[in-house]
Amino acid sequence: MAAGNHSKVTEFILAGLTETPELQLPLFLFFLGVYVVTVVGNLSMIILIRLSCHLHTPMYYFLSSLSLIDLCYSTVITPKMLVSFVTEKNIISYPECMTQLYFFAFLIISECHMLAVMAYDRYVAICKPLLYNVAMSYQVCSWLVVEVYMMGLIGATAHTGCMLRVVFCKDKIVNHYFCDLFPLLELSCSSTYINEVVLLCFSIFNFLVPTLTILGSYVSIIASILRIRSTEGRSKAFSTCSSHILVVTIFYGSAAFVYLQPSNVSSMDQGKVSSVFYTIIVPMLNPLIYSLRNKEVKVALNKIIEKRLSCINKDF
Repeated sequence: MAAGNHSKVTEFILAGLTETPELQLPLFLFFLGVYVVTVVGNLSMIILIRLSCHLHTPMYYFLSSLSLIDLCYSTVITPKMLVSFVTEKNIISYPECMTQLYFFAFLIISECHMLAVMAYDRYVAICKPLLYNVAMSYQVCSWLVVEVYMMGLIGATAHTGCMLRVVFCKDKIVNHYFCDLFPLLELSCSSTYINEVVLLCFSIFNFLVPTLTILGSYVSIIASILRIRSTEGRSKAFSTCSSHILVVTIFYGSAAFVYLQPSNVSSMDQGKVSSVFYTIIVPMLNPLIYSLRNKEVKVALNKIIEKRLSCINKDF
């Protein structure tokens, strides 16, 4: 196609999750409820960890960072998604779309590496307990978190920078409920070779490295747990990892289904449903999983509630 026939795209239309009219209101109410639970749950987790001195440990330092990431990328995706259920056309401007893509990439990559850091933390705690205070000092934890965000920053800058060079001249309808890489590349009428190479390289690094770290950590953890003779000791060691294993399985399982399959119309539609899990459902589940399955969190919460109630009783 000649360059003169290209028309500069100034806005996109997000197709949304479904076009069935009967499902619009129920889905709006459902995802609104999910978003409220996500915001309340993750904010509560962050505040609880900050207020409770018993939770001032590396594990909960990383958990509060994970909650912040979940809160932010749910906020980047869900409000715009809700608009598609109550309007005929969910229009998003080109700058807004690129901004959403940037923050989505930054936060999703950060989450991948944060889960890997949390797995490494459990590995050191269980396999090398005598070195834990040195290996996971405040300075080390701070640097790990900084590196996690740096990975997200580099990946997001690369993906968005490459997307800015793409010429859009086809249908403006993005077959998704947010501005994701694959749906946007489907609308391109210029070469996407560089985008695909960058996407492949960064996907391998940002998926493979955290995955290998998590798998390596848990292989060592399981081997150490099996060497524990007492049943109580095994149960206690495994309980510290079970919540993280569940979160990792849901997050990586749904993300892999979206990004590690051939790109076609049917897979794009299936990918939208799968994307709901890691962009909307997982951020809601994380604080619930870590609070309901974690004794220390429940104890800390009960102590804060008792303290607040006692203060109220004294005032009266």
